[in-house]
Formats: sequence, C-alpha cells, structure tokens
Amino acid sequence: MGFRLNVIRRASLTSIQTASKSAEVRKGYVAVYVGEKQKRFVIPISYLNQSSFQDLLSQVEEEFGYDHPMGGLTIPCTEDVFQHITSRLNEL
Repeated sequence: MGFRLNVIRRASLTSIQTASKSAEVRKGYVAVYVGEKQKRFVIPISYLNQSSFQDLLSQVEEEFGYDHPMGGLTIPCTEDVFQHITSRLNEL
C-alpha cells in the first residue's frame, strides 16, 4: 500500500534544510508539529478546510488550546496517522 506524499515530502525536505525550527513558511502554507518527537511538516493552508483535518484541529484545540510556542500547530496524533490523512488530501 503506497502513499502519495509529494506535497508533504517536498515541504518536509524544505523544512529539514532550514537551520531553525522558527524558519519562515512560504505564503499559502502552515507549519505543524506531529507526534511524540514533534516532527515538523509544512502543509498547504487548503488542508485546514477539509473535514478530516478539521477533526484533528478540534483535538488540537481540546488538548493544546491556541498557544503553540513552537510557531506552528501541534497535532496530537502519530506521524503515520497524519501522513495517512494528508496523503488522502493530496488525492483531492
């Protein structure tokens, strides 16, 4: 079972290449931190309007509120779940 992670992979490579976690995110994208190790992903803002992503955002609000000291959203799920959701969004 393969996942299409073109957008996420490209964004992740960009974020890996930056020296600082607080590096600027280009227009139209948002930084999110996922999993126990708080891995940083840069995703298109359009994902925020999708119902599956809205469910994650509701969990974020309940668990973390709106204070995100790392400069991006903290998503309370495993990296595998996050990548599965975003791969489905890539197909839309």
